[in-house]
Amino acid sequence: MTGHIKILNDPVELVPLLITFNNTQYKKIYELLNKTWFTEEELREHTGDAACVAECLAVLKKGNLVEEQWRMPEPGKKPMKEFRTTYSKFRANFQCTMNDIGDILHIAISRDEGLRTIVDAIEQEIAAGNTSIGDISRKYSVSPIFVKGLAKRIPYLDVKGQGMVLLDRTS
Repeated sequence: MTGHIKILNDPVELVPLLITFNNTQYKKIYELLNKTWFTEEELREHTGDAACVAECLAVLKKGNLVEEQWRMPEPGKKPMKEFRTTYSKFRANFQCTMNDIGDILHIAISRDEGLRTIVDAIEQEIAAGNTSIGDISRKYSVSPIFVKGLAKRIPYLDVKGQGMVLLDRTS
């Protein structure tokens, strides 16, 4: 277990944490990674769910909650990436409105299909060339924090500066 402290300076950074600890399987994977290094294959053996492991690792990577390195293989085998958690403690150092924290909590733990509609609309905006978080938030009458929070939740969206980008869906 590492002794590093995750310092959150932006409420949006809560999204990956809340997603991880609101899902029993993700929490189990995090706890395993908190003890020692594991490859993706070893995690699948512990959980029995390949899709869950891949999704969890994507969320943890996006939140900068895991580190990775190459494991030296036995002779004649390929090296494999292994993972472990980066932080064992966290500290929040931000202030936001109650509406913003409400949006963050809703985005992180909601199963609301309305979020899917907004994500699809945002994806179309980005594909059409409108990547500005401010423009997108005004167009859909949501806060910029809401848009950034969605980017933290959706594996193929990310924030770069004041804009949104679509990531490669195959990775």
